[in-house]
Amino acid sequence: MTKGDFGFAAIYSPLIVIEFVVAFFFYQNYYGLTVVMYTGLAVWLLSLFFAFAPIVVLKRRGGVPEGRAYVHTTRLVTDGLYGIVRHPQYTAGLLLIVGLMMFSQHWIAVVSGIIAFPVFYYDIVREDRDLVRIFGEPYQRYMERVPRTNFVLGLVRAARRRGTDG
Repeated sequence: MTKGDFGFAAIYSPLIVIEFVVAFFFYQNYYGLTVVMYTGLAVWLLSLFFAFAPIVVLKRRGGVPEGRAYVHTTRLVTDGLYGIVRHPQYTAGLLLIVGLMMFSQHWIAVVSGIIAFPVFYYDIVREDRDLVRIFGEPYQRYMERVPRTNFVLGLVRAARRRGTDG
């Protein structure tokens, strides 16, 4: 992690913590919008899938050396979950930010999320640049085929690819 990377994490990380604290210790459903609150909870739960599934996928298929953590992949994984979104764990972070805003509905959580979201997203863009340097042209082709974080578009594209394969 470079100084610049740490700078962005130093901005969005405390904001996400503030969202958690406000959402779970002070206010849930601040404005009484129950449907929004439960939708936010569902979005947050969906974020858990995107957060933890890559740990299993990369450990099994990413060419991780024995005894190393899943983040030490040596092979580009481009199918399965990674055929839907390029950055599932970052997608989890974005979903978490939005889910906490919806769940809490408190202005502090909403303002924190509005600031954290674009800063966090910039970190994803930076990660793509790093991965192009690591994996080169295969990663550039992968970027053209699979969305960065838009899993709905990724599912649509995956379904279309399946339809043309069959």
